[in-house]
Amino acid sequence: GCSATRCEGRCKTREEALTRARHRMKLLLIAVGQRPPAWAQQAYEEFAKRFPPEMRLHLKSVKAEPRQGRSQVQVLALEAARIEAACPKGARRVVFDERGERLSTAQLAARLQAWAHDARDVALLIGGADGLDPALKAGADESIRLSDLTLPHALARVLVAEALYRAWTVTVNHPYHRE
Repeated sequence: GCSATRCEGRCKTREEALTRARHRMKLLLIAVGQRPPAWAQQAYEEFAKRFPPEMRLHLKSVKAEPRQGRSQVQVLALEAARIEAACPKGARRVVFDERGERLSTAQLAARLQAWAHDARDVALLIGGADGLDPALKAGADESIRLSDLTLPHALARVLVAEALYRAWTVTVNHPYHRE
């Protein structure tokens, strides 16, 4: 449970602390690709371990589909099936897509708070080299854009972990984020 000392001023009453403890939100980052470079895995883990107990970030890597003899449509559909299988039932689905909504850190912090109050886990979906299946994107609750730049695929996990951690620090007035 959430004790008064772990709430560090965020919980005003014992009842609020108990409510927070009951509504632990799991952020599940589901990403295509199982072997990111060591530097990317290390950077992801550095941010993931900083999350508080009531809002943990977990990574579920799914196998990228080999291209050999398959069309892009087939590859995306096979990867989508793996992503679907990794998504918890009832979770809010948030896709990261180049055509998604642009959010500032403050906007992402507000979104993170809204997700926490929704009392559902959040599945954050990152596609492979060819992106995400159109049907998977269409069925998502939200679509967020990471950057206007073209970035190395391995960096996406790190960016998501850092952005979510930064957003969380904004919600608790932690000094990590500076305007």
